[in-house]
Amino acid sequence: MRIGIGYDVHAFADNRELVLGGVKIPFQKGLQGHSDADVLLHAVCDAILGAMAKGDIGMHFPDTDDRYRGVSSRNLLSKVVGMMKEEGYSVVNLDCVVIAQEPKLSPYIREMVSSISRILEVSEGKVNVKATTTEFLGFEGRKEGISAYAAVLLGKEPCPELG
Repeated sequence: MRIGIGYDVHAFADNRELVLGGVKIPFQKGLQGHSDADVLLHAVCDAILGAMAKGDIGMHFPDTDDRYRGVSSRNLLSKVVGMMKEEGYSVVNLDCVVIAQEPKLSPYIREMVSSISRILEVSEGKVNVKATTTEFLGFEGRKEGISAYAAVLLGKEPCPELG
């Protein structure tokens, strides 16, 4: 069993779509970044990479590489899942939290869970996504951007918890 944590943050940007957990969220701003800036999937990537002691997302998909300009973070997570499978690991469970003063994310949580579980190739019961505000404190509270944390437990076969 291996445990990993991930954290990511992106500032809001005009003229971009907001994508969280692989889901397009209707909002007047998106997030600034080299890829689609899906802060949630980036945190998940970092959690899985960390659990495998394989560095972080910037090491594998650097923002200096034009191949990743505007890329869907779903594709990045799929590549990380491939690395995970090559190492013989599977996700036992994943717990995530998105921190944003706005937009209100609760209507999209189920869709995010479904999206992430499909990419990870696990049942939805192994993925949890929560959203919270900061009660107007910090950069998220000032509506300057969004951050996300992810914690993952990986296991190798045979492992009864993987059932």
